[in-house]
Amino acid sequence: MKVVRNTGLIILAFFSIYVIWGSTYMLNKVAVEELPPFFLASIRFTSAGLLIFIISKLLGKSLAITRKQFINTVIVGFLFLSFGNGVIVWALKYVDSGFAALEISAQPLVVLLLMRLLQGKPIKFMSLIGVALGILGIILLVSQKEIITQEGTVLGLVMIFACMLSWAYGSLFVGKADLPKNFFVNTGYQMFTGGITLALASLAFGETWTTPNHWGEAVQWSMGILIIFGSIVAFTSFNYLLKTVSPDKVATSTYVNPIIALFLGWYILDEVITTQSIIAAAVLLTGVYFINTSKTSISIPRFSGRTNRKKLEK
Repeated sequence: MKVVRNTGLIILAFFSIYVIWGSTYMLNKVAVEELPPFFLASIRFTSAGLLIFIISKLLGKSLAITRKQFINTVIVGFLFLSFGNGVIVWALKYVDSGFAALEISAQPLVVLLLMRLLQGKPIKFMSLIGVALGILGIILLVSQKEIITQEGTVLGLVMIFACMLSWAYGSLFVGKADLPKNFFVNTGYQMFTGGITLALASLAFGETWTTPNHWGEAVQWSMGILIIFGSIVAFTSFNYLLKTVSPDKVATSTYVNPIIALFLGWYILDEVITTQSIIAAAVLLTGVYFINTSKTSISIPRFSGRTNRKKLEK
């Protein structure tokens, strides 16, 4: 189906993937201060999945999928959302939102290394430079004594890296898996099943469940924005852009999201931004740039509700 280019819509779509996705770190941080992490993530994705199903039916889309496709959506939902996002939300109890966003910006590096280890794909010279810069940026980021000495921070950073491995493996799995053809329906199943798995995890860990009328006003707003805008509007914008502009332009969100997250964490949550963090960000994002602009094709999953893959091809 041919997608009509509309300058106004393109601008709004870029705003969505830049600002809305960049703000999800701060929004999750606000919500997890009051709500248990797995319960929080479960509410977000289960609600978003149900809304996507409703919208799909209103648009006349069939929700019928095969048994194999359902199993694959459950696997992807677990890799990207249940573990990949749920544990991130848990880690935000101990790690600043901007700091987490910077670590997560190294995701293309993890994908590239996993492709080398599991698929034997050679790493191009430009990507090797990017890997070196990415590793240097991460070292600069996590070697700050004033940050890593805080209680739970080291464990939070380790778990974020585990999530990055989960997303990286998920992105490779998606490349070969039989999934529903309609991306909207596909995402609905991934979000809904991922949300159900998170609910089971929440029960297993004995988290306390509460209804929205018992949440603080800031948490209510954060959850509403995460469900409607972070999970549905921004994702739709992402897929619209993939069909209307070149993938490398869409990939610029990789660089903008951490900057937005850092700013919002500093401005709204009073998070500290050190000089070393700024240097680490510059080095790390430069490394990501080298990886994304090399003559290779990599799939980059997105922690903040994005479960569709994109190939960056040059």
